[in-house]
Formats: sequence, C-alpha cells, structure tokens
Amino acid sequence: MEDFYNQYNFLEPELQEEILKVGIRKQFSQHETLIREGQFISSFPMVLKGLIRVSRTSEAGNELLLYYLQANEVCAMSLTCCMARQISEVNAIAEVDTEVLLIPVEMLDTWTSKYPLWKQYVMQTFQNRFRELINTLDAVAFLKLDERLVKFFIDRHKKSGVHTYSGTHQDLALQLNSSREVISRLLKKLEKTEKFHFLEILLIFPAFCDLYYIPISILFFYLHVLNLKT
Repeated sequence: MEDFYNQYNFLEPELQEEILKVGIRKQFSQHETLIREGQFISSFPMVLKGLIRVSRTSEAGNELLLYYLQANEVCAMSLTCCMARQISEVNAIAEVDTEVLLIPVEMLDTWTSKYPLWKQYVMQTFQNRFRELINTLDAVAFLKLDERLVKFFIDRHKKSGVHTYSGTHQDLALQLNSSREVISRLLKKLEKTEKFHFLEILLIFPAFCDLYYIPISILFFYLHVLNLKT
C-alpha cells in the first residue's frame, strides 16, 4: 500500500489506517465504467493511479465532459450524491487503466466530523471541481469547436501524462457534443492550417471504424491560439 501512503500522506495517520481497513482496492481497465448515471452509489472512489473521465450523457447519446480525476483525487459529484443519498447524475469511466479504493458511503459523514484534514480535503475537492465546471462552461460558451478540440487533447495530456489517444472520431464527437463528420473535417483542417503537425500518425481503417491514433507527444500545438501552457 505504499502508493496509497504516497498519494494521501496529507491525511491524518489514523484516517489513513481506517481508509485501508474499509476500502476495497479495485482495478478498472481502459473504457470500463465505474459509475453510471441513475445508479445508486454505495461507495465512492479514491484514485490511486490512472485517469477517470466524469461526464453527463444526453438522451441522444452525446457526452459532456465535466472533468477528469487523477491520482490523489476523489469525485465531487459522487460525494454530493452520497451526502444526499441520491442516485448518480454522472458517468465515471476509466480513461486509461485505473486503480482506486472504493469507500463505503456511510464513512463520509463520520470522517467529515471526526477528521479536520478529511473535511478540508473534501471542501478543496468541491472547490477544484467547481472551478473545472466553470472552465467547461466557458469552453462550451466561448470557444469555437476547433479550439475545444485542441483544448481537449491538451487537458487530457496535462491530467494523465498519456502521450497517445486511441479513440475514434466518433468518440471525440460524443465527448465534444458534435458529429463524427464535423470532427473528421476539423482534424483535417487543423492539420492543413498547421495548428498542430501530425508527424507520426497511425491510421487504421477496420470495417466501419476509423481508429485515429494521435501521438500527442509529437503534436506540436500552437498554444497561442488558446493562450494555454503545457
């Protein structure tokens, strides 16, 4: 459990032992779902390693990315549902192979009243996620789709450190609330306008599917377009 102590060493030692006692360590493969919309939550995840995508899905199947969770973080939306004893209003999906500790919901209130550092951690979690939700709203309201597409890759790389994206054009379309045709056209447009260079892109075209493997480490983003820094 050395990884746990390294990630959560800011919590009280007594609390750390309680977490390890009640928590269930579980691994999730890439694209595996941890939490579904409409699901009653009996436990919430504390991330040990990996990356979790938290999102909402429309009736048409389009997805709105809310935020990512990485090691040392917990899902604010899950905590909210736990506190109110409500069903989940979000999906949580492993973006890469991920390992978490699943904590029973009844421990949330107990630890909040018993451990000041846990209470501070939960409050900081809410503040961080609220800030990320504001950034998401700003992106949807004020950025053009091509800018949001570039921002998607930048944010994902910042959070995970992963240098490749192995999703399809359709995956990108769902996450950006667009269509596959529009995303494909934008990728071509961005390549031609050299907002980033595709130096080593592996294109695979199996039946009815266009996998577009994008090595982010060798995509040279022209970040002045979004005034972002890596």
